[in-house]
Amino acid sequence: MARPKNTERLADDSLLFNVAPIKVEPVSKETPLMTQYYQMKAQYPDAIMLFRVGDFYETFGEDAVKTANVLGITLTSRNNGGNDVPLAGFPYHSLDTYLPRLVRGGYRVAICEQLEKPSKEKKIVRRGVTEMVTPGIAISDNLLNHQQNNFLATVHFSNTNLVGVALVDLSTGEFLVSEGDVAYIDKLLQSFAPSEILFSKKFAKSFDQIFGDKWYTYGLEDWIFSHDYTQEKLYKHFEVNNLKGFGVDEMQQAQVAAGATLHYIASTEYKNLQHITNISRILPDKYVWLDRFTVRNLELLYSPHESGVPLIHILDKTVTPMGARLLKKWVALPLKNLQEIEARLDKVAYFTDHEDFKNVLETQLKLVGDMERLISKVPLGKVSPREVVQLKRALYAIEPVKIALQHSENAHLQRTAEQLQLCATIRDRIAKELVEDAPALVSKGGFVREGVNTELDELRHIIRNSKEILLEIQQREIRKTGIQSLKIGYNSVFGYYLEVTNKYKDALSIPADWVRKQTLSTGERYISEELKVLEGKILGAEEQILALEERIFADLVFAITDYIQPIQTNAQHLGVLDCLLSFSKIAVKNKYVRPVMDDSLVIDIKAGRHPVIEQFLPEDAPFIPNDIFLDNDEQQIYMITGPNMAGKSALLRQTALIALMAQMGSFVPAASARIGCIDKVFTRVGASDNLSSGESTFMVEMTETASILNNISERSLILLDEIGRGTSTYDGISIAWSIAEYLHNNDLARPKTLFATHYHELNELADRYSRIHNFHVATKEIGQKVIFLRKLVAGGSQHSFGIHVARMAGMPRTVVNRANEILAQLEDKHIDADGSELQHSLQKLSTVKTNVYEAADEAALRLKEIVQQLDLNTLTPIECMLKLHELKRLSE
Repeated sequence: MARPKNTERLADDSLLFNVAPIKVEPVSKETPLMTQYYQMKAQYPDAIMLFRVGDFYETFGEDAVKTANVLGITLTSRNNGGNDVPLAGFPYHSLDTYLPRLVRGGYRVAICEQLEKPSKEKKIVRRGVTEMVTPGIAISDNLLNHQQNNFLATVHFSNTNLVGVALVDLSTGEFLVSEGDVAYIDKLLQSFAPSEILFSKKFAKSFDQIFGDKWYTYGLEDWIFSHDYTQEKLYKHFEVNNLKGFGVDEMQQAQVAAGATLHYIASTEYKNLQHITNISRILPDKYVWLDRFTVRNLELLYSPHESGVPLIHILDKTVTPMGARLLKKWVALPLKNLQEIEARLDKVAYFTDHEDFKNVLETQLKLVGDMERLISKVPLGKVSPREVVQLKRALYAIEPVKIALQHSENAHLQRTAEQLQLCATIRDRIAKELVEDAPALVSKGGFVREGVNTELDELRHIIRNSKEILLEIQQREIRKTGIQSLKIGYNSVFGYYLEVTNKYKDALSIPADWVRKQTLSTGERYISEELKVLEGKILGAEEQILALEERIFADLVFAITDYIQPIQTNAQHLGVLDCLLSFSKIAVKNKYVRPVMDDSLVIDIKAGRHPVIEQFLPEDAPFIPNDIFLDNDEQQIYMITGPNMAGKSALLRQTALIALMAQMGSFVPAASARIGCIDKVFTRVGASDNLSSGESTFMVEMTETASILNNISERSLILLDEIGRGTSTYDGISIAWSIAEYLHNNDLARPKTLFATHYHELNELADRYSRIHNFHVATKEIGQKVIFLRKLVAGGSQHSFGIHVARMAGMPRTVVNRANEILAQLEDKHIDADGSELQHSLQKLSTVKTNVYEAADEAALRLKEIVQQLDLNTLTPIECMLKLHELKRLSE
C-alpha cells in the first residue's frame, strides 16, 4: 500500500501542505504556555508538533484533530485565555506506541521536549524541538524494519536529459548516488523503494507524471538545488576539496541531489552525521537492467498477489539484519561482471563443501545483531547503554570469524579476514565500564561497573549504607512505639515517610516529634526530622550518581565515534558473508547446482525448476523440470503454445529467475546450467491496467512491449506472455506476428526470447524464420478430461482447452455445454476443407517480403529530411496546411 502524500497541487503547480500551518493569532489573554507553543509551531508549520507538557505529549488546533483521528484518542480542548483550543495528547512513555502510527499515517512529526526541569522560580520551562521524524528520516527501532533499508531519496531534474538521484539511509549511513534518464531513475526508485522522496517544489507535477503518485513526497525550495550550494554542502560534510576520491566528481546532477539531501537531514535536527562516511556511485553498467515491469512480473522482491510468494522469501535465510538488507539489493541488482559473479560462487561452493566451517560462521553471526544500525546511533546521540553492550558483544563475535576465515583455503575469504577489524581497544573498554545487563535508558542508571570512577563508588557506598540506616530507623521506631506493621516508604511528593496502619494510629502510639503528612484509607503517613536529614543525603547522592553515570557514558560514546568507519566496514563484510551463507544453505536444502558462467550468448538449462513453485507443491506431485536452450544464432526465439494452466508462464519465469540467480552469485534449481551473461531482462507477463490514469489493460500491455522493443540488446532475455490478447483476434495475431518478426529481423540485436501464446497460427513463423522454433507444453486427453503433463516438447500445439479450464474453475455446466456448441459451429465455419479466412490471410502474410522494415526506415528518413528543411518562421498558415498534407501522404 502506497504511503499517502503530504502535498496537494494547486492550479499554478505550487505546493500546499496538507498539515496546514496554525495561524499565529494571539488572543487578548493568551496563556504563556500557548504563546510558547505557537512560537515553536511557527518554525515547523508542516509538521504535527508533539509538545511535552509534564508527563504528556500534547497537540493543539489542527494538529490535535489529525492526531485524534489517526491514533483514535479523545479530542478535547484547552482554555487559552477565554478561547477553547482543540487538544489531544498521550502519556510521554507511550511515545514508542503512538509515534510510528503518526509517521505511517503520512505525517511529519516534530518532537518538542522540555529542556530543563520545572521549578517554582520559573513560570514556564524552556522547550525546543529535539527531533523531526518523517517516513524517510527515522532511526527508532519501532519505526524501522530490520530486514530492509529505510531510504530517503532526492530526485533532481535538470535542463538536460539527465536526472540526478541520491539515496541515503540515515539508520545505516549508506549514501548512494546515480544519474541517468527518467527510465533509469524510475528503475532505481522501484528497486530501492524509498520511504520518502524529495524534489524541488516546482517539479511536483512533473514528478507525478513521470514516476506516478504512489510515493510519499516532500517539496523543497528551488534555491536548495543550486549546484554551488549543494557542492559546498558535500565538501563541508566529507571535509574534502573535490569529490574525485568518491568517483562522483563528474556527476553534477547527482551531486545536487546529494547536497540537497544533506540540507534536508540537517533541517530535521540531525546535525551530527559522522556515520555517513562515504558516498558511493551506482554504476548502470555494473548491474543487469530490470525495469519496474520485470521486477513486478518476476515477483523478485514482492508479489502483487495476496497469497503470492516472492523470490526473496526463498533466498533469504540470513541471520543478521545487515545480511537481510544486503540480499534485497543483490536480488534487485544482479551482477554483470563475470569475475565478481565467480568470486561469489566460489565462496558459496566453499561453504557448501565445508559444513563445520559454515556452522562456525553462522553461530558467530547470530551474536552480532544489527551492528550497522547500532553504530549509526552513536553520532546521532540515540544509542543506549544496552545497545553499546550489544555492540561490544558483536565485536567479540568478530574474532572467531576472523580466525576461521584466516584458516580457510579460499583466497577470497582470506582477504575478507584481513579487512575485518577487531577494534579491541574500544571493545575492551566497553566491557570494563558497562555492566552486562545494562538498561535501555540512561535515566535508569546502574549501568557503570564498580571500580570505573572513585567518586561514583563513594556515592554508591553512601546509598548502600543509607538503606541500612533506614532499616535501623524502622526497627528502632518499631521497638520504641510497639507498632509492628510500621514501614518506611518514599514518594516524590514529600520524600521518605513512616506509614502507620489504622490499627495503630491512636495518638498514644505516635511519638510527638512525628509530623502527619497524609491520611489514607488504610492508615496515616508521617515524617520525622531524622528522616528528612537522611533524605537530603540520599537524594543528593542519587542525583550525583546519575549525573556521573551520564558523564561516563557520554565519554564512552564519544570514544566510540573514532571507530565508526571500521565498525561499519565490519558490518558490511559480515553482511556479505551472511548472504553467501544463505545461498549455501538453500543450495544444500533445495538441491541447487553451481551454474557455469561465461561470456557466450547461450542459455543452456537442463532440468530447470521454478525456485518458488517447487517449494509449495505436495510431495506426491513433484515439480516437472524442463530444458531450455537459447542462443543468438540458431535457437533465438521459442514460440511456445499449449493450453491454459499447462505451465507456460511458469516456464518463462523460471528461465529468467535461474539466469538472475546465477548472476546474483547463487546456485540454481537445475540439473545443470550454462549462463552466458545477460545484461537486460524484459518481461511482458499477465494482464494489468491503470484505469485511474486512463490506460486500459491493452494500453498497458502495448506500453510495456514498446519499452522492450525500444531497448533490446544482443544479451537481452525477453519473456512475452500472451501478447495481443487484449484486442480483437485479427489485431492481436497481427501485433504478435509483427513483434516476433521484428525480434528476428531487426538490425539492432538478436535477443533471446521466450514467446508464450494462444495464437496457434504463429506456429507458421517457424517455417519462415530459421531462428524461431516451435514448442508446446504437453497434455494428455483421457475421455473428456485433460491432464497437464507440464513438459516442454518440440513442435506447435493446436489446442488451448479454454473451455476445459472454465469447467475446472466451476463454471455452470449449462454455460460450458453451450460454449462447446458455439466452438464447434465456429470451427465448422472457419476451418473447412479450403482453409479459414484467417488461415488464408496468414498464408498471404507469409509471402510478404522481409524488406518492410527497410522500407519503413527509408520513409522515416525522408520525413525527417523534409521536417529539418522547414523554416517555421517564414511559412504562412496555408503553406503549413499544404506541408502537413504532404507529410501525411508520405507517411501512408
